Amino acid sequence: MSHSHSHHHDTSKNIKTAFFLNLAFTILEIFGGLWTNSLAILSDAVHDLGDSISLGLAWYLDSYAQRGEDDRFSYGYRRFSLLGALINTIILIVGGLFVITQAIPRLIAPEHANAPGMVLFAIVGILVNGAAVLRLKDSQSINAKVVAWHLLEDVLGWVAVLIVAIILLFVDIPILDPILSVLISLYILYNVVKNLRDTLALFLQAVPKDIEIKIIKDQLLGIEDVKSTHHIHIWSLDGEHNVLTAHVVVDEAVTKEEILCIKGEVREVLRDHDFTHITVEIEYGDGDCAMG
Repeated sequence: MSHSHSHHHDTSKNIKTAFFLNLAFTILEIFGGLWTNSLAILSDAVHDLGDSISLGLAWYLDSYAQRGEDDRFSYGYRRFSLLGALINTIILIVGGLFVITQAIPRLIAPEHANAPGMVLFAIVGILVNGAAVLRLKDSQSINAKVVAWHLLEDVLGWVAVLIVAIILLFVDIPILDPILSVLISLYILYNVVKNLRDTLALFLQAVPKDIEIKIIKDQLLGIEDVKSTHHIHIWSLDGEHNVLTAHVVVDEAVTKEEILCIKGEVREVLRDHDFTHITVEIEYGDGDCAMG
């Protein structure tokens, strides 16, 4: 438990650091985009603003998610972290669509951008977002992973801005700037939608991708005196902490002492799957339940 608490503390601390890095640079970036007249930088600024909001929300909800269970939330508050991931994803989708709508007029009537200024901001953008990614790269919560992925996309976006800016230093092709902003936005939207699918699956209590019910059922059936299993339900609280409930049917001749042993074997079998909560109901062959 102390290891889990330490892990969550580190995650929140890393998200906090990434938040302040991103927010400071976003403010600078907005002014820089206006100064350089670069839609690519402004599109990244809008995206980074969304990231800053996402990071702040992730920081708050990830800290909130560390609260223990109570009479209202019997499983605790871990799903608040998942809620943060969902809100973050929606913010980024809206931001990406907004940038595309702003880029369309510039595709029709391109405007010149300040290439030297773009080079400067691209280098700073790579350094700042790269530092934020390094802070979050080892985090395990889906909330932190979503944020880290978006920050990595920012790094790639700034690399693209740097390449285009260098080209514009030598060749006058102003349409490259809005084209780049559209490509960055489309790439981000593609990956955000994929993340949204995963987040919604967790919200709808789908079985986690790395767990197969058939394997668990076969392992339970391999325990002596277990005749069958049913009502095996597996879901994840936040993409990291998983829950299992199951009914295990045993032979009618099994004693209550043996039932306790069977439940111990069941938990031992499930230990390798790293479940946070396990609830096992033992039933006799005639359908009666024994609460052990």
